Amino acid sequence: MKPWSHITRLRRTPLVLATAVLALVVAYLCYSVVAQAQRPARGAATTPPPDVSVVERVPASYRALVTAYGAVTPHYALTVTAKVSGYVTALSPDFEPGGVIAAGETLLQLEDNDYRRALSSAGETLASARLTLLEEQRQAVQAEAEWRSAGLEGEPDSELVLRQPYVDAALASLHSAEAAVASAQTDLAHTRISAPFDAAVVERLVAPGSYVQTGTEIATLYSSDRVEITLALSSLDWRKLPAVSELTGARWPVTLRDVESGAEWEGYVARVEQHLDTTTRQRSLVVAVDKPLEQASALLPGSFVDATIAGRRLDGLWQLPTSALSQRGEIWYVSADNTLAKFTADVAFSEGDKIYVEVPAALASGSQRVLVHPLSGYLAGMAVTPVAAATDTIAAGSVQESNDNG
Repeated sequence: MKPWSHITRLRRTPLVLATAVLALVVAYLCYSVVAQAQRPARGAATTPPPDVSVVERVPASYRALVTAYGAVTPHYALTVTAKVSGYVTALSPDFEPGGVIAAGETLLQLEDNDYRRALSSAGETLASARLTLLEEQRQAVQAEAEWRSAGLEGEPDSELVLRQPYVDAALASLHSAEAAVASAQTDLAHTRISAPFDAAVVERLVAPGSYVQTGTEIATLYSSDRVEITLALSSLDWRKLPAVSELTGARWPVTLRDVESGAEWEGYVARVEQHLDTTTRQRSLVVAVDKPLEQASALLPGSFVDATIAGRRLDGLWQLPTSALSQRGEIWYVSADNTLAKFTADVAFSEGDKIYVEVPAALASGSQRVLVHPLSGYLAGMAVTPVAAATDTIAAGSVQESNDNG
């Protein structure tokens, strides 16, 4: 062995020891850092699951509501026209736009002197025709008597012998004269223009002294007995309603509300149209309101209203606030292990600030906790703490009322 090899080993020994010590120190520090990272901070508490506002719901039965919009139209709308010509000599004081006219009430009077003369002349012609007929009938009787007294047998060679053609001509003249009198009477009656039904005057187009001809427009009238609203309903809406015979047989009630003023009226189903619109493929239902101008708030033609029709009773629904429906059309609820779950909502109908949602079969067996205000950041399976919403008592009361009232 060389003497310097021993010296070399002695020099390496402190270096090896130092390296081992350094490795141990590094390992200890790493362990301490990891342990410190895994150890909860002193005084810090674990974050609890977030609170969510819920309402308790069980499937219940509710009467469906069908809503639709429509314009109010009069039962009858009429443009009055003149049937004879003449000057306007008088107008009714009520014959003004906005005036209300009773059936048979005179709107205006035309000058009728010419028509009275025509009626008088026709009457004179009629009297003359009657006289002519009587004379011809008398002469016919005399001619027949002379024929018989002459002892001739059979019938004469010509009808003129017994004067029957003269009688027929006189009778035809009489009928013509009677028709002329009737026509003159009608023309005279048409100089007085009256309302054919109880009506509101929409527009007056003549004034005293105006000259009108046959066919001249006089006024526009809307009947005041009732107004109608035609509601176009989809096939889904029709499935929520009872049979047509039930709708039309008992004045089925309909609530109407003016979309601008909020005024309300009670109407009824007047009839159901028996065809589908070729464009929309929808079938219409016609709602009527009697005596619209005598309502506490007059229902005027031209108004735009929304209509609410009570339909059939539907089973297996949740009544929820509209806020329970997420922007994605989903309903969120808290499962038995206090985690969030959801399903795509099938809204049967809505009423004000409430929606009525069909309950999935998997959730129909008992009570479920439904979120009132689902947030976009919620995730299925997320742990939460359910808290009863303040509105739950009101909603529960509505469920009981719905069930009790049928």
